[in-house]
Amino acid sequence: MEGRTIAMLGTGLIGDFYTMTLHGQRGRDRVGVVYSRTEERGRAFAERWGIPRSTTSMAEAINDPEVDVVVVGLPNFLHEEAIDLIAAAGKPVLCTKPLARSGEEAKRILDKVEQAGIFAGYLEDLCYTPKTLKAITAVQGGAIGDVTWVRSRETHPGPHSAWFWDKDKAGGGAIVDLGCHCIEIIRNFVGKGNRPLDVMAWADTLVHPIKAEDNAVVLIRFESGAIGQFEVSWSFRGGMDLRDEVAGTEGTIWLNHFLRTGYEMYSTGGGGGYVAEKLESTEGWLFPVGDEVSELGYVDMFTDMFDAIENGTEPMETFYDGYVVNAIMDAAYRSAETREWEPVLVDWRGGTTERIAKDTSFHEGHAIVKEEVLPDGRKKLILSDKDTGSIFDVVTDG
Repeated sequence: MEGRTIAMLGTGLIGDFYTMTLHGQRGRDRVGVVYSRTEERGRAFAERWGIPRSTTSMAEAINDPEVDVVVVGLPNFLHEEAIDLIAAAGKPVLCTKPLARSGEEAKRILDKVEQAGIFAGYLEDLCYTPKTLKAITAVQGGAIGDVTWVRSRETHPGPHSAWFWDKDKAGGGAIVDLGCHCIEIIRNFVGKGNRPLDVMAWADTLVHPIKAEDNAVVLIRFESGAIGQFEVSWSFRGGMDLRDEVAGTEGTIWLNHFLRTGYEMYSTGGGGGYVAEKLESTEGWLFPVGDEVSELGYVDMFTDMFDAIENGTEPMETFYDGYVVNAIMDAAYRSAETREWEPVLVDWRGGTTERIAKDTSFHEGHAIVKEEVLPDGRKKLILSDKDTGSIFDVVTDG
């Protein structure tokens, strides 16, 4: 099948990562035109990646007759404007995270693409890391039983561009920038049909002279009883820390995506140059990443998106997913203000999920709370009395 011509909207770091992935992996899909708000940046980006055309007109890039797919790699405050134009052009759209600055804005964007009947994929790369995809498959296969708790962490010294730090342009701080990743990772593990009910959040501005939060810890309660927890920070020192933990009734998964991946290097700093995203130093003990675009999920993400376009199917991450993420972040911001559990206000399409329930075993009619083998080989049972519910233990010969 012939490749597709892409319009890349945006020339920041994410545009570099996206174009590097598209030109390097699938090969047949190429960026044919790039849009930048400044002519100089657009021209430099085009030269860097061998792109035939650059423009400072968003509409011109989108409506280019050779363009088949439009990728939105723009700052948050430009997403709605861009997607309105793309919907009017009737072309498939892939949008970077977060989908919008608020649940209300995300819902308008979602309604617009659905009314236009166009393909709309949500570019949530960290859901596509090789480790995450393998772990999601294991969880969906029942390897760890029912998921009871998911913890996702993303922390680093702060984003690269000025607009991220502007609360109005970004829609918030570390929660909007990093929490969107964590929320969607959590949703993939607890199940996307598992409705997020309410949120408890702490957020504060501890380090930087900005209006937005630079640190936050958030809890999300789901219909099944599972809890999601995420920790985000723009003041973490030492690089980018990406970790996930998943606890289930029958097992546990630990994932470390960036700082501890089995590649460690010591350098006096003489070589200089780029080592890994958000790394603050080029000397001492360093933790490079072997294939950054793969480890961060970009390769599998774009493969999924373009395969879905070609096959007429939905991708793993849709604009509806992006809307749900925004609704959860809205609840987090309300909770950070009220210091109470705040409901997730969302147009829910995921159905219902039964509460976690593990089969109970019995010993002489009493429910077994826990059993363990003692050092001498005997078995200890912790039991719930069948009549009173009081807890007691017995030791048997096994």
